[in-house]
Amino acid sequence: MMPAARQPTVDPNALNDALQAAASRFGRLSDEQVRAMRHKRRTATAAVASASAAAVLALVGGPWLTSTPAVPAGWSREVATKAGQQGTLTLADGSTVRLNGATRVQVSYRGDRRTARLLQGQAFFDVKHDKARPFTVYAGAGQARVLGTAFDVDLTRRQVALAVYRGAVGFEPVGKAPGTVVRAGYRSAITGGVASAPARFDAALPDWRQGWIDTAGMRLDDLVEALDRQGNVRIARPAEPLASVRVLGRFRTDNPRQLLGAIGEGFGFTVREQDGRLSLEAAK
Repeated sequence: MMPAARQPTVDPNALNDALQAAASRFGRLSDEQVRAMRHKRRTATAAVASASAAAVLALVGGPWLTSTPAVPAGWSREVATKAGQQGTLTLADGSTVRLNGATRVQVSYRGDRRTARLLQGQAFFDVKHDKARPFTVYAGAGQARVLGTAFDVDLTRRQVALAVYRGAVGFEPVGKAPGTVVRAGYRSAITGGVASAPARFDAALPDWRQGWIDTAGMRLDDLVEALDRQGNVRIARPAEPLASVRVLGRFRTDNPRQLLGAIGEGFGFTVREQDGRLSLEAAK
């Protein structure tokens, strides 16, 4: 009989020290910084609202980033980004989709339906209100239905995570019931065909669009997948039992090696680098 897999030993004090060290290294936001950021965001809102679509596209770049002034009877697009690349797609009705690295999205407008499929990665949807044409996003085993709102969808191997920034989103497993309604300032995830109860988060804090990640207790293998999208360095998916370790904290994503190294100090794993690729090894 094979011996049982050894669970990583977690020293609560060491873990706390490691995460605090990671926070100091990677710039966890102070209360003063949060207040300043909220003020800056409110001040910038009017300027952003008045900017032209052409100006926005000029900032982002990319040949597939185009807009159409009028909504045609039928319209479709499929776009993708590579690891380390981000882009914004303006849809036929003025809605926008912001793509994280290593992300692929299909969008189609047909008759009274607006449909998007997140095939890989993470995307932020800012949907124009249209009561006659609901907007549905399919991602893995989950779907989100809206009329007009702003929300983020993150598709990993094990779950579909939703965070709502404006309005409300109907969030449910595809072909199953029940789902849940997620309102602005709340997030939920579908894992194993079940939608979790919505939990609060601070929508004013920076997210992946500004180079941050709020792990919110995500599995280590999901965190590795999210960091791998940044393109700074490729990261191998950890094996069990390390993969299922839960990580809680808010961190910058611009230095994955140092971040994973700091987390490893608390969870008992080390980070190895070979041929430009990182791997996580549990302590023996």
